[in-house]
Amino acid sequence: MPRFAANLTMMFGELPFLDRFAAAADAGFRAVEFLFPYDHPAEVIRKVADSAGVRIVLFNLPPGDWTGGERGIAAFPERADEFSRALALGLDYARVLSVPRLHLMAGIAPSQSAPHRDRYRDAIVEAAERAGPFGIDILLEPLNGRDMPGYLLSDFAMAKDLITGLGLPNVKLQFDIYHRQIMHGDVTEALRTLLPITGHVQTASVPGRNEPGTGELDDARIFGVLDEIGYQGHVGCEYRPLFATGEGLGWFAPWRE
Repeated sequence: MPRFAANLTMMFGELPFLDRFAAAADAGFRAVEFLFPYDHPAEVIRKVADSAGVRIVLFNLPPGDWTGGERGIAAFPERADEFSRALALGLDYARVLSVPRLHLMAGIAPSQSAPHRDRYRDAIVEAAERAGPFGIDILLEPLNGRDMPGYLLSDFAMAKDLITGLGLPNVKLQFDIYHRQIMHGDVTEALRTLLPITGHVQTASVPGRNEPGTGELDDARIFGVLDEIGYQGHVGCEYRPLFATGEGLGWFAPWRE
């Protein structure tokens, strides 16, 4: 049976961030994820998560100036030192929060030029080497160009080539079903073929990015495929609720833990 993690950046947005952990637990989730924890001390988040009885399974490394439109700094050669400092901060949080995986965002690069691609590759290697001793995986997530124009990693084939080419055991794919469908389609076959390099799966309906079951895909069938192929990880619910989060959790009833 798939194990779902509530994305606390998108879900339960009617509550302050620290209150969302208990709300997720009350709704039946035993795991959570979110984009960024850095507005709160790691020790405070750990206490809140432990009190709620939920495990944190994923968050993102610092992305640069998020409010200013940045979506990662890994691909910029001139920001290598800044990236190293951001990586250190993310790893500090991950260790306190006992989080087993971190999403490394590439960035919105002005071109697909060799310097940006090479620097991105170097950043992945640095992150993997520094995270490895702590048992932390580094995840690469292709993002669709409709939602995020200019994002460097906008193709699943590129992600696969990076991961297999590097051959680092703690560099894995973050397979977002929503982004996959918009970019390439062929979701279930891609899940089957990419399972060996997949470290985390996320879901949302297409095209609205709302609750599973409200879009063009048979989300329940896809969740069944995850069982068929033996996926053992969590499925992050990175969707925007159409109304208050609790009103749209009917889809979750068959899998509520």
